[in-house]
Amino acid sequence: MRRATVQRKTKETDISLAIALDGSGKSAISTGIGFFDHMLDQIARHGLFDLEIAAKGDLHIDDHHTVEDVGIALGQAIKQALGDRKGIRRYATAHVPMDEALTRVSLDLSGRAFLVFDTQFPTPKIGTFDTELVREFFQALAGNCGANVHVDNIRGANSHHIAESCFKALARALREAVEIDPRQSDAIPSTKGVL
Repeated sequence: MRRATVQRKTKETDISLAIALDGSGKSAISTGIGFFDHMLDQIARHGLFDLEIAAKGDLHIDDHHTVEDVGIALGQAIKQALGDRKGIRRYATAHVPMDEALTRVSLDLSGRAFLVFDTQFPTPKIGTFDTELVREFFQALAGNCGANVHVDNIRGANSHHIAESCFKALARALREAVEIDPRQSDAIPSTKGVL
């Protein structure tokens, strides 16, 4: 199984994260941010990744550092678990509806980081969670994984539904992109011969 463990400790956060890309969707997640835990659980469940995250952050200030640093650690872990990326499908797109919301995530595990985040939230918060942190998480993940990620919310009226469709679409796209392609399981999926 393709696995990785990342430890990230700063003056703002202390994070332990483990991922198995070829898992079954099991998760044990504790960040101290209830809504964020729920979204990370969606990544594990719908990506079929086994994911363990224990994060302690400066939540007395706000949730920003914890959300961003978990994104950094998760991106680093995915990159590490992929190794040379030999045999992966590399590209994937997923459309995920959540009631009235519909989001498309397209990604390329190219080794080159880029984020396009065309998503607006009608409210500044989901419970106590700042909706602007959804983008911060995706930015940190893409940058540290070496992924080109496009997140397009096609429609939606409820901030919770929009955010959840973003995370679920990410999970489904990652699930497909990291899969080994049986037609080229021994090849790097690039004309360059390296990703």
